[in-house]
Amino acid sequence: MDKASVLRTLKTIFDDNQILTDEPMKNHTSFRIGGMADFMVKPRDAGQIAALVKTRGGVPLFVAGNGSNLLVSDDGIRGVVVKIRETMRKITADGDTLVCESGALLSEIAAFALRHSLGGFEFAAGIPGTLGGAVVMNAGAYGGEMKDVTVLTEYVDEHGEIRETDAHGFGYRTSVFSGKNCMITKSRLRLRAGNPQEIRAKTRELAQARREKQPLDRYSAGSTFKRPEGYFAGKLISDAGLRGYRIGGAAVSAKHCGFIINENNATCEDVLALIAHVRDEVRRQFGVCLEIEVKLCGL
Repeated sequence: MDKASVLRTLKTIFDDNQILTDEPMKNHTSFRIGGMADFMVKPRDAGQIAALVKTRGGVPLFVAGNGSNLLVSDDGIRGVVVKIRETMRKITADGDTLVCESGALLSEIAAFALRHSLGGFEFAAGIPGTLGGAVVMNAGAYGGEMKDVTVLTEYVDEHGEIRETDAHGFGYRTSVFSGKNCMITKSRLRLRAGNPQEIRAKTRELAQARREKQPLDRYSAGSTFKRPEGYFAGKLISDAGLRGYRIGGAAVSAKHCGFIINENNATCEDVLALIAHVRDEVRRQFGVCLEIEVKLCGL
């Protein structure tokens, strides 16, 4: 990849203040782990994303929202990271629905819904990601999932065309977008009119439960593993005797064993080694294969 040529192409689409070069990914992930990205761009709208896809040639593109579910290689990311969090975060109300750009945080959407006396999104208030990532993986918590509220999504396909779909193909931590070379730009969420006091009370109740059970004061990428059918990953890991187990700077959280945390300047290699050890032990002791929920980047 000719970086000078890539930069020239980026400058035909983006203003200089929208382009970063050799950007440390550890500054853009909740794990605080990751080497340099060759380029990072911060698009204003779907049109700029479409133009980037159409002109990229063979340059790899990677979408990053809030970086809350990412483990980035210590060697960084070759190509262009499309960072939507800061510049594509608009939320508008249309009756009992919200139209949300993909960079809006779920907590921002929940707060906006509360201000408009709309319920049904309380489950997502404490999930530390953006709308785009939440739709891709059908994020959920406390009995609610994105499939319960998402009715229409706009995205840029692999050819740079802006399209819409109401067929999301939602499953457990998956959707029609999973594994596809497309970028979500906005979604329409259908909520329901409610009592703001009740909505606020439920949001606070779920937030308190999250604080009590999860290591929110530590660097992590959320739940490391998907829930295996018929089991809970955290309990399996605890029962395997791995609570607090460490490799390098990475550790299994003592508060919730389903989380691997950056305990002390962990590297990506530390985390990967710990993930492998946890999976091996759980498989050896219980015959259960844990599937990674965290998205691996640059590996």
